[in-house]
Formats: sequence, C-alpha cells, structure tokens
Amino acid sequence: MEAKEQQEIDLDKVYDYAEFPDKVSGRCDNCNSAYFKSSVKGGVFLRECRECGSATSKQL
Repeated sequence: MEAKEQQEIDLDKVYDYAEFPDKVSGRCDNCNSAYFKSSVKGGVFLRECRECGSATSKQL
C-alpha cells in the first residue's frame, strides 16, 4: 500500500471545494486555522483563511 503524498497548497489559487474538500471539517488544510473571511458573489461562496490566505470556492 502506497502512502498518500502531501499536496502542496498554492496560496495564489482558489480551489474548488467539490474537488478539494476540507481534510478536517471547518479547518484550513494549509495551516489548520478555523478563522476565515467569506463572501458570496454571483452565486459563488468564497472562503479565505485569515491566517495564511488559502482560498476555496463553492458554487451555490
């Protein structure tokens, strides 16, 4: 059995939540923070970590 390789997170990219869901629900995959800023525009929910800046989006 092969060990899963840790994927490096590009902080300049907005990841699609459907393709990259949280490893731990409600926590940033990069820094494990639970402190986010969020917004909704044009039917897209955007969540950005306030600690490291990683972002995910979800179509509503």
